[in-house]
Amino acid sequence: MKDMKVFAGNANPALAGDICNYLGVPLSKAEVRRFSDGEIFVEIGENVRGRDVFIIQPTCPPVNDHLMELVIMVDAMRRASARRITAVLPYYGYARQDRKVAPRVPITAKVVAEMMMVVGVRRVLTMDLHAGQIQGFFNIPVDNLFAAPVLLDYISQKMKNDVVMVSPDAGGVERTRAFAKRLNASLAIVDKRRERANECKAMNVIGDVAGKTAILLDDMVDTAGTLCAGADALIDAGAKDVYACCSHGVLSGPAIERLEKSKIKSLIITDSIPLSEAARNCKKIKVLSVCQLLGEAVKRIHSEDSVSSLFV
Repeated sequence: MKDMKVFAGNANPALAGDICNYLGVPLSKAEVRRFSDGEIFVEIGENVRGRDVFIIQPTCPPVNDHLMELVIMVDAMRRASARRITAVLPYYGYARQDRKVAPRVPITAKVVAEMMMVVGVRRVLTMDLHAGQIQGFFNIPVDNLFAAPVLLDYISQKMKNDVVMVSPDAGGVERTRAFAKRLNASLAIVDKRRERANECKAMNVIGDVAGKTAILLDDMVDTAGTLCAGADALIDAGAKDVYACCSHGVLSGPAIERLEKSKIKSLIITDSIPLSEAARNCKKIKVLSVCQLLGEAVKRIHSEDSVSSLFV
């Protein structure tokens, strides 16, 4: 892997370091800082001419800053004659607006895809996209990995009896059914009605959860309103304990306060997004690492090997 270079922006340097440790390569040098007016300055500290470049940069909050860091880093690599630039996005920001749901609204997931392609990204490696069809917004290869192997391994070890996998809404049923099948568990759905963005009202539970350990499964947790309301509905329906499991812990706004007060015993997330200090101090949050999953994908992309076995 002598012609590989791995860089990281300021979004999640810890995960980038773990991926490099798995690959056995050093994290390449790049200076990413800001001018006094807030503009981003990037300077690449190593020769990348003819190299296979990977930039690890989840576009997590503050989303605009990290997205611009990525775009500017890609432009610097392209102008330095990198052979191929792969954007490694453990978390893809702006993914929730993936279609028009009302007149005169944008499709921001497509906007971000266009930005990356125009600036010079030639491949994208991401994980648990909010909607799978976002892959079609790109005219370049996109590998959408799933954190399922990491999450399933933890759940199967810690919770073995009377488990029911619960989808917090109708849109997540397919994902939850796949988990339930792998765990040989039953399936339930929380019927909810969303009043406004980031606000919802859980209505009732479809399926038998009485006396069972319920595990709410979602791709991301933002303000935690959906999960906490779902936990209340599950307890009211007779669930013994309620856990939550998500790939991406955005945890913005009142999320930590809600989790602390909620009936959720533990929230299991990955390290795709770095936690705030408040989240790190929350004893209900359990973080699992996806560095090996992403690192193996980077290795296979670089060596032109198949990555299909990683799509579990």
